[in-house]
Amino acid sequence: MTMNVEHARHAMIEQQVRPWDIVDLQVLAAMSAVPRENFVPAAYRDLAFADTALPIGHGETMFKPVLEGRMLQALKLQANDEVLEVGTGSGYITACLASLCRSLVTVDLHADFIAGAKERLAALDLNNVRFEQADALAFDPGQQFDAIAVTGAVTDVPPSFLNWLRPGGRLFIIRGQSPVQEAVCLTRTAQGFDTESLFETDIPYLVGAQPVDRFSL
Repeated sequence: MTMNVEHARHAMIEQQVRPWDIVDLQVLAAMSAVPRENFVPAAYRDLAFADTALPIGHGETMFKPVLEGRMLQALKLQANDEVLEVGTGSGYITACLASLCRSLVTVDLHADFIAGAKERLAALDLNNVRFEQADALAFDPGQQFDAIAVTGAVTDVPPSFLNWLRPGGRLFIIRGQSPVQEAVCLTRTAQGFDTESLFETDIPYLVGAQPVDRFSL
């Protein structure tokens, strides 16, 4: 890389992430500690700390740093939490989540994403992650979770995702119709689910979760 990596990382945190109301010190520490540059495709490595989404293949993108920070903060992760990530992607968010919780299950449709993320997390000695190659919309994790992070958009929240939450569990998900999607955090309560609206954005859909085209004659 031609940039000063540590200077660029510090600038990402101080000039992008913090100003977007990301104040959780554990989240900031995780984003500072995980070497984001190692999770970016080689062709885009000079943009590893830029305020932009980066393509990673299969029509998927790596979140902007500010979106990653807001997601991690919204989940309010605790050290003993069991967490599910839907959409492994490059593995950067996987690494951040793994450093903030007790155990993590991450699922992705693409074998090359899983293989690359496994290698990168092993290099960081993050050994509390179970990797699954599967279609998340047909996946059975075999357990419930304290928190779920979904890194692709959905038109509507799949009921299975809600069923995977324990009482008190939190689900971060981006829902709605592109180009104006809504990031929300859903918390399971005794009465149902509390919804916290976080911000508007526009990201690629999970495969199979995009809007259905409707034609009329």
